[in-house]
This record gives sequence, structure tokens and C-alpha cells, in this order.
Amino acid sequence: MSIDKKIAIQDTYGERFQHCWGCGPKNPYGIHLKSYPTDDSSECILKYKPDGIFTGGVPKNLFGGMIAVLFDCHGTASAAFFAHKAKGLELNKDTLIGRFITARLEIDFIKPTPMNEEITIKARASEITDRKVIVNMVLEAKGQVRAKARMVAVGVKDNM
Repeated sequence: MSIDKKIAIQDTYGERFQHCWGCGPKNPYGIHLKSYPTDDSSECILKYKPDGIFTGGVPKNLFGGMIAVLFDCHGTASAAFFAHKAKGLELNKDTLIGRFITARLEIDFIKPTPMNEEITIKARASEITDRKVIVNMVLEAKGQVRAKARMVAVGVKDNM
């Protein structure tokens, strides 16, 4: 999968939903996370290399709260994509995708996540309904699983 030519899910959010610190393309102070669907639309992928400022209580390891941010932003973007695709719609430059928010996020921290290494999070939908998507995610760094998460994401109305 070549993500260089793909559209980031976050770039298809409506104007009022583009200001999240983690993934909002219009937040000048944010980290601008980008999630991309795979070519077969079975997964969504996030790649991110955390800066040293996000260290946890143990030097050289990523802060657990930052891991939660990564899962939160990538999970809701993935939920939006999976719901969009389930309606038979394509993701393109003109897409105005429905927005999802986190109703529940469960994280299993398996082993420390190293700093200054690229992290990959893969997301898959296990359930899609009219208003809810359950997303399962796996975070890997240096070829090892570091954390897993399960999210219940719900669709919101534009006037939220």
C-alpha cells in the first residue's frame, strides 16, 4: 500500500471537526496524525514517529497517555471510514465523511513502546451498525506488538 498517493481520512472531516489536537489538520499546535485505508479497505493504517517530548515515566519509552491519543484519533478515523465504506461509498478528494467519536476505549499495554521509532497502528472493524462501529487495533514498533485496543465509536451529527 502506498499511502503517499492516498487521501488521509482526517482530511475529509467537515470544517468544524478539523481542529483536534491529535488528528485535526487545522490545529496549528497539533501533531496532525493521518490514517489511511489499505488498498482492499480491510484495514486502516497509521504511521507515526513520536518525538522525545512524549516520553513516559521511564526514559526512552512512550507515555501511555500518548498511546491512548494515537488509538483514539486513529480509531475514530477508521470507524468513519468503515461506516462510509459500508454504505457503498468511496473515499476521494470530494468526500465529506461522517464524524465518529469515542464512546469506549480499552487498551492493553503489552510491552514498552520505544521513543524515536516509527509506530504502526492497524485498525479493523469487527462490527458496523447504523450508528456504531467497533474497531480493534494493534500498535507495533520495531516489529513487535506493544499495545492492543478495542474502541466503540459512535457517529455524531454535524450540529454536535
